[in-house]
Amino acid sequence: MNPKQLEFRPLEVTVAEGDVGRALSALKRKMANEGLYKELKKRRFHEKPSVRRKRKQREADRRRKKLVAFGR
Repeated sequence: MNPKQLEFRPLEVTVAEGDVGRALSALKRKMANEGLYKELKKRRFHEKPSVRRKRKQREADRRRKKLVAFGR
């Protein structure tokens, strides 16, 4: 698979006993866990390539520091 190509997996939630509110909550939870809200927020505005590189580097540094802090 091409690295630039996105893989789409459907998010499915079953509605049990007509409880749509609970199913909607489950769907929102799944969407948050998949990082969909972050992705939508990130794509809302154009990000220059230089800004994108800096952001990616900051995120990587944060993850690295987190791993060191927890001793892994």
